Amino acid sequence: MIKLIHLTKEYKGLRAVDDVNLEIKPGVIFGFLGPNGAGKTTTIRLMAGVLRPTGGRIIINGMDISEEPEAVKRCAGFVPDRPFLYEKLTASEFLRFVAGLYGLDHHPALEDRMARLFELFDLFHWKDELIESYSHGMKQRLVMCSALLHEPKVLIVDEPMVGLDPRGARLVKDMFRDQARGGTTIFMSTHSLEVAQDVCQEIAIIQAGRIIATGSAEELRQKAGVEGDLESVFLKLTEGKRIAHETPLSSH
Repeated sequence: MIKLIHLTKEYKGLRAVDDVNLEIKPGVIFGFLGPNGAGKTTTIRLMAGVLRPTGGRIIINGMDISEEPEAVKRCAGFVPDRPFLYEKLTASEFLRFVAGLYGLDHHPALEDRMARLFELFDLFHWKDELIESYSHGMKQRLVMCSALLHEPKVLIVDEPMVGLDPRGARLVKDMFRDQARGGTTIFMSTHSLEVAQDVCQEIAIIQAGRIIATGSAEELRQKAGVEGDLESVFLKLTEGKRIAHETPLSSH
């Protein structure tokens, strides 16, 4: 469902994303981990079509984003790390606006979809309130609603748990699992190793723009040669070039 092929992005000679290769199957919740400045958000913005790559290809649902950008965006949902909302609209007005972007403003099931999403994210009683009155967590959940409105086959999410209280985080994790069971592929960048361990079937760790390890949490433990939780594995794999060179961390 997602293929990144020799993906590269340079800024003034600096490679923020350096020859990244990944392949992700349908229905997988894929965690994308790395230290600050490792290239996570840049990779996600490339996948969402916000940035253009310096080199390589991005294939989503069998389509090359450089050749069919609008078709790719129609089948993908995107939640950025700093989402923008029109705060003088109500939540219902905002979702109708998003529906119009996807050509769904006259879809017969639109109101039912909106109602289901508002219920799912515990926003139904606030759907006709101005977004400016929402808490940060409510705004984050509304952005999730907007990303799912057109029933995407791929959901690309950058730091989904930021600003969410425990109830909101549980709602989002349950939503990820439900979407994956329905065949949606979820590509998620997160600093929360607990969340990655809890919901992700596959994980990649990026450091200095390069993928240094891929696999399930158990496979990463074996590659790192450590026991314990994902935090211990992450710290071992990202502690320096010496570890990366001594251990066969990835087949990609």
